[in-house]
Amino acid sequence: MSIKGRAFIAGAYEHPLRLIEIQSVAAIHAECAKGALKDAGLTLKDVDGYFCASDAPGGALSMVDYLGLNVRHIDSTETGGSSYIVHISHAAQAIAAGKCNVALITMGGRPRAEGKSGVKPKKVTPNIPEVPFEQPYAPTAVNEYAMVAKLHMHKYGTTSEQLAWVKVAASYHAQYNPNARLKDVVTVGDVLTSPMISDPLHLLDCCVVSDGGGAIVVVNPEIAKKLDRPLIQISGAGESPQGPMGGKMDMTYTAAVHSGKAAFKEAGLTPDDIKYASIYDSFTITVIMQLEDLGFCEKGEGGKFVAEGNLISGKGKLPVNTDGGGLSNNHPTSRGGITKLIEAVRQLRGEAHPEVQVEDCDVALVNGIGGGLGSRHCSATLIMERV
Repeated sequence: MSIKGRAFIAGAYEHPLRLIEIQSVAAIHAECAKGALKDAGLTLKDVDGYFCASDAPGGALSMVDYLGLNVRHIDSTETGGSSYIVHISHAAQAIAAGKCNVALITMGGRPRAEGKSGVKPKKVTPNIPEVPFEQPYAPTAVNEYAMVAKLHMHKYGTTSEQLAWVKVAASYHAQYNPNARLKDVVTVGDVLTSPMISDPLHLLDCCVVSDGGGAIVVVNPEIAKKLDRPLIQISGAGESPQGPMGGKMDMTYTAAVHSGKAAFKEAGLTPDDIKYASIYDSFTITVIMQLEDLGFCEKGEGGKFVAEGNLISGKGKLPVNTDGGGLSNNHPTSRGGITKLIEAVRQLRGEAHPEVQVEDCDVALVNGIGGGLGSRHCSATLIMERV
């Protein structure tokens, strides 16, 4: 069953703060839910499907009760930062199957206020199969991605200067976002002279740590047509996991190779049809690899593609992360998928900042990576159209 045209995004909301010192995580979810529903012209009483990941305190059961929802469908799929893109696909499937009519997706967290970052060794969790084999090497998010970046450099000749161009584009866009965590425009030189965190990744190659959150409302076609909002159709989706498979995984590829192919096939589109892309940017290397794997350039040519300024709105071939992305704007609770969706909705509605709004933006792609490229992750791809 195809989900193309079976569901529409009616509401979107991004929490404006990047440091939240008092509000509880549950309250952040509630504020974002209220904002997205208001944006859609709906209320909590209209919601009959709820979707969340592990950032939701107590999970779906606790949040449904906390929000006062009366739902007939829930989904708490957990794939890290890509969870919320997966949730959009699952919501569309549920709506198409008649399981719900108005689906609410929320996320939120306070890692900055709580002093969390990606440079600390991962917490040892018992009974997970890979822990005895990987934990002795003290894996962290940043050293896993640095390992992947180093391998990409070795195999394809990618350079630190090319990686830096991803950050340069993000900072160019962020200057127009009043809520961005980092608003200063940076140069390639600024990135290369920033402190080395894990070779070859410098400080400015890494995403921000921020509090915040967001929410999305997905509805059936009948409801969408009655609302006073632009019609943003879900046209195609794909999701795919990737793990090391005992060392057989080629770490210069991401699972976007598979999730992207599925999304394009369902939507009946190709990379050439995409006017705007939200690409998960936990690190600069993450963007380059996804661009290659989604077919926006040949494998190994991602560094050259970004260094030509192609990610910059109004100047390049493929505007990417026009809100500043996770590198400059927001990476709430280390899960950037929801903000990628929200900026794509803004672009399709023509509601992005005028300086970065893509002209005639009617087709957008969102891709998220949850987990770690150096170990195991899930890629989720979503294609949306303004109709």
